[in-house]
Amino acid sequence: MLETRDLTVRFGGHVAVNQVSCSFAPGTLTAIVGPNGAGKTTFFNLISGQIAASSGAVWLNGKNLSTQSTAMRTRAGLGRAFQLTNLFPQLSVLENIRLAVQATLPGPHRHGFNLWSIWSDHRALTERAQTILSDVAMAHQQDVLVAALPHGDQRKLEVALLMALDPQVYMFDEPTAGMSHDEAPVILDLIRALKRDTSKIILLVEHKMDVVRELADRIIVLHNGSLVADGEPATVIASDVVQQAYLGVSKDAA
Repeated sequence: MLETRDLTVRFGGHVAVNQVSCSFAPGTLTAIVGPNGAGKTTFFNLISGQIAASSGAVWLNGKNLSTQSTAMRTRAGLGRAFQLTNLFPQLSVLENIRLAVQATLPGPHRHGFNLWSIWSDHRALTERAQTILSDVAMAHQQDVLVAALPHGDQRKLEVALLMALDPQVYMFDEPTAGMSHDEAPVILDLIRALKRDTSKIILLVEHKMDVVRELADRIIVLHNGSLVADGEPATVIASDVVQQAYLGVSKDAA
């Protein structure tokens, strides 16, 4: 279980996220929606540790992560994909995934290979990385430099990186941002595939309501940093607070 308790952050006199308490269970994809400036990405940043909370806490499986670094939260099971790709552009596709796989290994293997295990470890890491690339239909691009990939393939590779880390919680911040109409379905197909693993928690920030309607099991709505709605997609989308706060229209006016 992932849980936020009264999570709050202030920037000067501005409260960007205001006492948001919410729990997320395995086997559920929760979409986080709201107008621009509602606090969605900031909420993600608080959970993953990119920024420190002014007050409140983030819990995962009964453990308080609030004082832990981003790296420690990743090792605890939080996996984050950003609006902008977060890759190693001068390394190959395979090398990017192999580094992520290596990061999941215990002890000294995470930081480097020793002389006795270098060949077996290298082979095992490469095989695991190649399996992940096959899962995302990028095996044929394994030797391509990331900098040379089209934007859509870079976004796809970032999902593959998360898969290599095998987190308990997948966090996608507008995963189709900047992608063409033809590219976006590839990312959505990958998220659909991840949903089949009911041991995982998936959080999705997304502006495209057709995507939200199709993928989400639950929607929470942020407005001016506060949690204003939480429930099943059809109910939340039809509510007055979403029509006014997110869509900018009143049901009465319609």
